Amino acid sequence: MSLVNRQPELNRQPELKTERLLLRRWRPEDLEPFAALNADPAVMEFMPAMLSGAESASLIERIEAGFEANGYGLWALELPGEAACIGFVGLARVDLDVCFAPAVEVGWRLARAFWGRGLATEGALAAMAFGFEQCDLREVVAFTAQRNRRSRAVMERLGMAHDAAEDFDHPLLAEGDPLRRHVLFRLGRAGR
Repeated sequence: MSLVNRQPELNRQPELKTERLLLRRWRPEDLEPFAALNADPAVMEFMPAMLSGAESASLIERIEAGFEANGYGLWALELPGEAACIGFVGLARVDLDVCFAPAVEVGWRLARAFWGRGLATEGALAAMAFGFEQCDLREVVAFTAQRNRRSRAVMERLGMAHDAAEDFDHPLLAEGDPLRRHVLFRLGRAGR
């Protein structure tokens, strides 16, 4: 994995700290716990497929490239004193063929052992604040499979608004796929 040989300039995006969390750039030692959560059927229930170790490493590389291209990305999520990498939270460009793109999405994925503690909400609030205040974003979106009640609840706790008229069929999922129908939530800078 090429993260081992990162250049110093890759560290210019700040680490974000919350009361309980550290949002930071990815390290080589993050691959093992990240691959484990991407192979957990419960964590990946509303994703098209679980990821292999190689696919997880490739995802980290794409995330790191996103930091360089955009000045923001999906930070590795650390719970200091408890776990070095529990997943990710952050911001990502939406380049799908959907009516609301281009856009910036707030997203998260946590290991199951850390669900139900408000960590996704806490981290997402920090990421959105960074996007609005440091990147001058006007709006952040979030979307998930219509059936994903847990993620929808996080979106509501973030203060995001849902309009059922904006729900959409995910263009990368086949007709008849039970995950194809997605809900869209939005939060504008003024909503902060």
